[in-house]
Amino acid sequence: MIARATAAPTVLGLVLKGSHAHEGMVTEHSDHDVYAIVSDEREAALAGLEDCRTADLDLVVTTVEGFRRLDGLERYGIARGRVLLDRLDGEIASIVAAKGRLDTAEASRAAAGWLDAYANSHYRSVKNARDGHPLAAHLDAGDSIGFLLEFLFALDRRPRPYNKYLTWELERFPLPRWNAPELLATIGRITAQGDTDLQRRLFSQVEAVAREAGHGPTLDDWGEDLHLMRPRPRP
Repeated sequence: MIARATAAPTVLGLVLKGSHAHEGMVTEHSDHDVYAIVSDEREAALAGLEDCRTADLDLVVTTVEGFRRLDGLERYGIARGRVLLDRLDGEIASIVAAKGRLDTAEASRAAAGWLDAYANSHYRSVKNARDGHPLAAHLDAGDSIGFLLEFLFALDRRPRPYNKYLTWELERFPLPRWNAPELLATIGRITAQGDTDLQRRLFSQVEAVAREAGHGPTLDDWGEDLHLMRPRPRP
């Protein structure tokens, strides 16, 4: 792929993402996920470079602007991608680096929304457990963890990693104020067991971090419901 791309003038860059871009994550089942950034998609197709998906190669062909606009689920993969070819004097590498850092306003808006979603699912989980709906409580607990991770990474102005790479990411790039092994163990137990006491203790930690970051108003909107969401007073 690299040899073909290097020989094709229309190819401006190559970026490898996925398991092969994450040290230690490759298995016998791993394919190569590659973006080919081209000057013109039609000319690239004429040169034999088109989107394709095989057992060995998942190739996406896009223009520079198309690559720059990729977001959502693609953002983390690109942010941790490896630049294999850059004919634009570092522009491809610059786009990749930018994907790993949310701007301040974007991060703040995202964090507020994810915090509210986390609080909502956490509240529903502990309420359903209280009211005798264990399955609903467990499902809501699982939902809350996804929203929580989005919030914590947005606070650090980073895209949330795919679940597959969560441990890999936290071991190498820990979140400020969080002990990675403890956080992973806690969310693992909540996801597996739906433990409401553990959920409340985690919420207490999240609340402190959120208020310190200026997101207290989002939590205050929950009013008296916060009493149910926080750790229960000891008798």
